[in-house]
Amino acid sequence: MKKLFLASSAIASLAFAATGTSAEEIKLGVLLGFTGPIESLIPPIADAAEMAMQEASDSGALLGGSTVTSVRGDSTCADPSASAAAAERMVTADGVNAIMGAACSGATIAALTNIAVPNGVVMISPASTSPALSTIEDNGLFFRTAPSDARSGEVMAEILMEEGVSEVAVSYTNNDYGKGFADTFQPAYEAAGGTVTINAAHEDGKADYSAEVSALASAGGQRLVIIGYIDQGGSGILRGALDSGAFDMFHFPDGMVGATLEDNFGSEVDGSTGQHAGSDSEGYAVFLELVGDSFDASSPYAGEAYDAAALILLAMQAAGSSDSTVFKESIMDVANAPGEPILPGEISKALEILAAGGDVDYVGASAVELIGAGESAGNFRQTEVRGGTVETVRYR
Repeated sequence: MKKLFLASSAIASLAFAATGTSAEEIKLGVLLGFTGPIESLIPPIADAAEMAMQEASDSGALLGGSTVTSVRGDSTCADPSASAAAAERMVTADGVNAIMGAACSGATIAALTNIAVPNGVVMISPASTSPALSTIEDNGLFFRTAPSDARSGEVMAEILMEEGVSEVAVSYTNNDYGKGFADTFQPAYEAAGGTVTINAAHEDGKADYSAEVSALASAGGQRLVIIGYIDQGGSGILRGALDSGAFDMFHFPDGMVGATLEDNFGSEVDGSTGQHAGSDSEGYAVFLELVGDSFDASSPYAGEAYDAAALILLAMQAAGSSDSTVFKESIMDVANAPGEPILPGEISKALEILAAGGDVDYVGASAVELIGAGESAGNFRQTEVRGGTVETVRYR
């Protein structure tokens, strides 16, 4: 134990010498939809981000022995004003140094444009996929570890055509995520030879979706693609389609893949397909092993959340500052080559390398590679419901 203490002290001293900073309490906002249409997907995302924070705190190597505290805020996912208000509290009242989040694209756009950019605060989203975020005015403050739906739409089109599904109906949630995804999927699918019989929006929060389901049934298709939220309107569309017999086969992108799908629909949707961001990389296997039974590490965007928090902390170390306006310049550097590859569980190692003036290439749980304006190049987990369980078919 004494040797461990001495080693930790040496690491902290090294970090102090390299950065010239004294220990501080670093606060990271965890802005997610703890209530709302994807609330069942959120706990593993938050837990994964906080796992990375705990690793950095326990290492004693972050900025002269600084510790990291999580500040949770509820974006609600569905209400942009609530997301902006939660972000404002984080920044003005709690004094967060950066924000891990949000998850839903509309919530991220609201928090970013109204709070983060005006206050110079870095945001890294683990799950916001709207193509609009690729070109948003962000002053170099916004990054994401999830791939854009511009790529997700192409992947979904590839999967359906490979499955021999050449005609689908599409129901999408009427927000930035749903419309953006639907608008990128249709041209990609049609270019591959597929036909979209109807591309129709649905509103979340309704008690009855019979009119929407009727329109989808009239248009027909081999499968119904539901670009929505499993804890909200997407579930209503799915239940209505099943109960009316309008469709018995479906395709579920990310917002529809989760425990609620298995719990509420199970074998009723056997044979249905889907996809969400995910990797079969060495880092992902290590992440699953590290998490164990603590939470569901295979849940959509859990790995991406661990990586988002880790990138923030490693960038601080590389820049020698917890100030967003300073360390934002280091995020792309720590995320990409050249440098020592860093896997989950190696945050302490990365912090030591950076403190000594070295370079790291953060690989993480999702095989991170940031491109363009700071977004993931993208890896995907293809799924199929078998025996009432969402199972992995392949990665791409």
